Amino acid sequence: MAKVRLADIAKVAGVSAVTVHNAITGQKGVSDEMRARILEIAKEMGYRQPGSGARNTQGKSLRCIGVVIPERYLAEYTTFYWKMYQEMALAATEKSCMVTVEILKQEMEDEMIVPCIAKEQTVDALILMGDTSRDYIHYLKKNVDLPIVFLDFYDNELAKDAVIADNFHGMYLMTEYLYEHGLTKLAFVGSIHFSSSIMDRYCGFSKAVLEHRDVTPAEWILEDRDERGQIEIHLPEQMPEAFVCNCDLTAGLLMLELEKRGISVPEDVSIVGFDNYLYPGFPDLKITSYEINTKAMVKVALEKALKQIRGAASGKNMEIVSGQLVPKESVKL
Repeated sequence: MAKVRLADIAKVAGVSAVTVHNAITGQKGVSDEMRARILEIAKEMGYRQPGSGARNTQGKSLRCIGVVIPERYLAEYTTFYWKMYQEMALAATEKSCMVTVEILKQEMEDEMIVPCIAKEQTVDALILMGDTSRDYIHYLKKNVDLPIVFLDFYDNELAKDAVIADNFHGMYLMTEYLYEHGLTKLAFVGSIHFSSSIMDRYCGFSKAVLEHRDVTPAEWILEDRDERGQIEIHLPEQMPEAFVCNCDLTAGLLMLELEKRGISVPEDVSIVGFDNYLYPGFPDLKITSYEINTKAMVKVALEKALKQIRGAASGKNMEIVSGQLVPKESVKL
């Protein structure tokens, strides 16, 4: 008998595979009526989820991988990690495993509380998506007897088995793109110490600036968020020729603020972002950006987790996934 996939159930139910996954694993975002219908279809088709004796065609238990996302990365607008999680849920179906998500509340991180999915041993491995404190990483690795993979951040001492975007080289390319178009007075917008990703992007920006023997004034290195991840940007008194933003959300909000003040983009000032992702409901502002290959990143993270579950070496401790520059309309050419 052929293995029943989430995609098969989705086709019968007339919904997406992500919706089927959320319904089966008890996630939010699915109505009670739709959840009941999906579960009934799954039962009729002979599908059984991990943790209930599910078997694949080789008779092996299906694996369930827990994804933990710190609460501060889910502030207003910041749904990039939800997009990444959805892509992981789809990728998991191709690898005959399941993923489930738990939000790491700030108080859990502060008080060193292990995620429920790890404490109750309902998953076979953890993927931690987004920077957490070094103390919490150390506590987690000491108190959780599960394979752990770190996605979109790393720490040389503690978070070695990691998958990250090419943040350094990507932002170096974005900055060089501005220089190529004659823009030399550049500001960086991003809270450098908020995450390793922003730190690496700032370092890529700085390398390009140093290679051109320029110096970035202190007032042109701008914070863009508080410790809880809430975006807030204060414009400098003297404007640069271009703003190099650590992400598209910051770039978009900055562009809207500039327009309120009568400053046109790109006629008066240019802007570049990072991620090539604007959030649902946010206007498409045609921001020149560096596109992160999230589909490749989540597949590598899953492969690392599954290899660790099997007791095999997961390959390189840290894998860097390259993306590409996407020119649009926010840079004066």
